[in-house]
Amino acid sequence: LPICSATFLGCSFYGMVTKKDLTSLGSFMFMGLIGIIIASVVNIFLQSSAMQMIISYVGVIVFVGLTAYDTQKLKNMSLTMPADATGAMVRKGAIMGALTLYLDFINLFIMLLHIFGSRE
Repeated sequence: LPICSATFLGCSFYGMVTKKDLTSLGSFMFMGLIGIIIASVVNIFLQSSAMQMIISYVGVIVFVGLTAYDTQKLKNMSLTMPADATGAMVRKGAIMGALTLYLDFINLFIMLLHIFGSRE
């Protein structure tokens, strides 16, 4: 858990402070996420431990990128929110942003658990 927390914090901090636009990175990481889902479904039938490790390593890279992208997207959304926005729209954006970052963290944790988990 400390490795996952530090990784998540570092990527989120990078997404918050970088001047580089991460929009293209986000679409690339989303394609990687689709690839992970397809590979995981195929691995259900193959039961390959080597393929599971590859999926886990690629998953860590994908969710690190998605964390930085989602953090930057939330920062930009908060900076461009119109002054006359309704409270409901602000709350919905905050809830959806928190949910995306929460899912990034949970999936990063699961991928790291596959890598560092004990093999008996």
